[in-house]
Amino acid sequence: MKASQYEAVESSKLSPPPRSNRGISILDLIFRGIALCATLAAAVAMATSEQQLPFFTRFLKFDAQYDDFPTFSFFVLVNALACGYFAFSIPLSILNIARKGAQRSRTILIILDSVMLGLLTSAASATASILYLAHSGSGSANWLAVCQQFNDFCHQASGSLIGSFGAVVILILLIIIQGTALARRH
Repeated sequence: MKASQYEAVESSKLSPPPRSNRGISILDLIFRGIALCATLAAAVAMATSEQQLPFFTRFLKFDAQYDDFPTFSFFVLVNALACGYFAFSIPLSILNIARKGAQRSRTILIILDSVMLGLLTSAASATASILYLAHSGSGSANWLAVCQQFNDFCHQASGSLIGSFGAVVILILLIIIQGTALARRH
């Protein structure tokens, strides 16, 4: 036996064969589906949040809509973008189930998941701060708590925020899952 053949045989004995990532890939696909639903629900709930309150007469009304606040508009845009991203990443996740050695697609998913995590976290955090002010107000800044009057609007916006933070947690889990699958290959 030649030395190079002997080294190849010995190295194959020393390193364990790569384990299958099929279960991890299926879990990744399930989490992407859940995150798609969560971001879609968050975007739709915020985009449809609206409430009108009469002011002295029925002809003069105060109106609260999501597009009255630039932060809420940013929130809807980012959640819609994340929803689209999850819709387009699902075929890549299915490809990871079909192929055992899908390292490039997993690396691409980790990078894009990290970008979406940053965007979604910033939008949800900014919206949470505005909703906190809407619920509590700020006496030192002389801002009133508007959720006492616009209760339905605030509840719907708070519900959409829960869906968005749920998607943030799922994105963190997806990054961990993809990293684990890549680590198992080496």
